[in-house]
Amino acid sequence: MLSIESVSKRFRSGNYGVRNVSLNVSGVVGLLGPNGAGKTTLMQMIATITKPTSGRILFDGVDVVAKPDALRRRLGYLPQDFGVYDNLTAFEFLSYFAALKGVGGKQRVRELLEAVNLHTVANRAVGGFSGGMKQRLGIAQALIGNPDLVIVDEPTAGLDPEERVRFRNLLAEVGSGKLVILSTHVVSDVEAVANEIAIMKGGSLVAMGTPEELLRSAEGSVWAGVMASTELDVMRARLTISSAVRKADGVHLRVVSGEQPFAGAIAAEPTLEDAYLCTMTGRAA
Repeated sequence: MLSIESVSKRFRSGNYGVRNVSLNVSGVVGLLGPNGAGKTTLMQMIATITKPTSGRILFDGVDVVAKPDALRRRLGYLPQDFGVYDNLTAFEFLSYFAALKGVGGKQRVRELLEAVNLHTVANRAVGGFSGGMKQRLGIAQALIGNPDLVIVDEPTAGLDPEERVRFRNLLAEVGSGKLVILSTHVVSDVEAVANEIAIMKGGSLVAMGTPEELLRSAEGSVWAGVMASTELDVMRARLTISSAVRKADGVHLRVVSGEQPFAGAIAAEPTLEDAYLCTMTGRAA
C-alpha cells in the first residue's frame, strides 16, 4: 500500500509542480493527465529521486523520504527519459542492471527479453535499436529483481500498436500482488489494466476512482450525433469533441457537454475517454 499525504513540490522559481496531493493506492494504478500536469514530478518523489517540499509518502508504512533505501531495494523504475549504454548488447545491458540490483542468473534476463519481445536481438548492441526497442528494454530493466513497486512514466511512448498491446498484457501479468503505477496521457494505456485511475491537472489531483466510478461520473454529459462536415470546424471551436468519424452520411461526433450540444444529438453511454474529458473540463458529476 502506498500512502501519499498532502504532498507538495515547490521549485526555486516559486512554482508548484505538485500541490497538496493525497491518495492511497494498491494494485495497478493509472496516473492520467496532460503534459505539465505534475505526473512526472509526483512519480520522481515516490521513487525517491527528489524530495517533497511538504507532506509524507509511505510505502507499507515506511516513510520513503526518511528511509529511501528501504524502498529502493523493492523498486522497479522506468523514467520518462531512459538512457542506454550504446556499446552493450541487450543481454549485457540487462545483466548489468541485474548485477546492480543483486539479482543473479542468466535465465531471468532471457525471460525478460522474451517478455518484451527482444529475445531475437539479445546479442545486438542497443545503440542500433529503434526508440521503441529501447523503450521495451527500459521496461525490462524496471522488472528485474521482481520488485514490489513498479513505476513506469510514459512507458508506451515510441511503441507501435502491437507493442502497446504486448506491454499492457505484460503489466497486467506482473501487476498481480504488486503495486504498479503507470503514468500516461493516453487513456487507452490504462483502461485495460488499471483497477484505479488518478487524474491530475495543474499539479493537483482532480479525480480518483475505479474505471467504473469515473464512467458513472460522466453519465448524462456525453452526446452523440451526426452533422455535415462543413459544420465541423465551427463545432470544434465551441464544443469539447471526444471523437469525430467521417462516414457517408456525415461526421459522427461524440461530444462532452452538460446539455444537448446541437439539434439531433442524443445522450450516449460514456467511454473512459469521455469520462477523462468530463473531469478535465469540470463536467463530471
